[in-house]
Amino acid sequence: MTHYRGMDVAEHRVTVPLDHADPHGEQISIFAREISTDSSLPWLLFLQGGPGGKSPRPASLSGWLAEAVKHFRVLLLDQRGTGLSTPANRQSLALRGDYAAQARYLTHFRADSIVRDAEALREHLGVERWSTMGQSYGGFCTLTYLSLFPQSLERCLITGGLAALDAEAQDVYRATYQRMAERNAEYFSWYPQDFGILHEIYEHVRHNDDEVLPNGQPVTVPLVQMLGMYLGGNTRVHLLHHVFEEAFVDTPGGRRLSDTFLDSLAAQASFSSNPLYALMHETIYAQGSPTNFAAESVLPEFAEFTAHAQTPLLTGEMIFRWHFASDPALRPLEDVARVLAEYEHFGPLYDLAVLADNTVPVAAAVYHDDVYVDRELSLRTASQVNGLQAWVTEDFHHDGIADEGPAIFRRLLAMTKGEDPEAAAAAE
Repeated sequence: MTHYRGMDVAEHRVTVPLDHADPHGEQISIFAREISTDSSLPWLLFLQGGPGGKSPRPASLSGWLAEAVKHFRVLLLDQRGTGLSTPANRQSLALRGDYAAQARYLTHFRADSIVRDAEALREHLGVERWSTMGQSYGGFCTLTYLSLFPQSLERCLITGGLAALDAEAQDVYRATYQRMAERNAEYFSWYPQDFGILHEIYEHVRHNDDEVLPNGQPVTVPLVQMLGMYLGGNTRVHLLHHVFEEAFVDTPGGRRLSDTFLDSLAAQASFSSNPLYALMHETIYAQGSPTNFAAESVLPEFAEFTAHAQTPLLTGEMIFRWHFASDPALRPLEDVARVLAEYEHFGPLYDLAVLADNTVPVAAAVYHDDVYVDRELSLRTASQVNGLQAWVTEDFHHDGIADEGPAIFRRLLAMTKGEDPEAAAAAE
């Protein structure tokens, strides 16, 4: 254990089966980092958003974590394939063999496997029961945990992560396209001049096919639409205005997209540091039927988002086939992505009967205007989990814990304890 900036930090590793149904088969490594100020406190497992997101790397105690360590020893899990757990990316996956073998390998990287990895860590640490906090996809994993191992859970906090338990992936994307349209309208009502700049950018790239990102990836209309990732939270949304402000620069060859703009676009468009996000994103909704690039398949229903619209709206967490054809970090995985999209044998991630009889205290923040996890689908899920308390708020977006993490953490914790959530949230 090491100590710095007011926190004790310890590293934990456990070896688990790639396929938990075959405990004597291939093994992989799972890593988690413990953050604490008092080793006598109970444990809290943090489940990161994603899919394919490694755990936070705190350099000091701040935000929700600073509040959490007042109550818990916090375990930050690197979900399989991420961080210091056995990696899964274009470099390491090539060791598996051809694209079909790589896809078979990745079928073991969904929430059910992540939860069983967490169980292995819990047993390794000698913990009888622990609490969890799940952000976004971490909330999806929490619902799987409640389905498979409720006896291991003391209480669960969820922020922006109540997954639709029985909806098809296409239904999820129909809802998120609608939310993204609303968010586009809100943003451009704040900055109407930016809509004109966006149109100018589109026209420029339509007539100049030599604009490229620093990694050589061609700038296209759909690529520019990925700037919509800025719209997914309150902490970043206004930064998009500054991206548009510096979109163009005059050069000897004429008006061009500026390096500043291209760098900002590259930060949203490249999956080099998180390829699992693109590969596994739609599999998190798959339960018995293939997803078949669901976001792409329903896109024609939303003409304002299609590339041939005069000024296409900005997109959000949608993955399309073209990502794998154009992004250098994903190009070697194009066939892998296709096989996963066509895979028909993903089993159920949730046990609706177990969730209907749930006895574990669960509190969830549902963000009224969340563009990534639809409010109505979330509330339907809340009604299907016995005892789950949903706090619906218009004050935050999907990045709520980055906005007011300590207050949100205190409120949800109080809800699971039967205490006054308003008083807890306001407490310092």
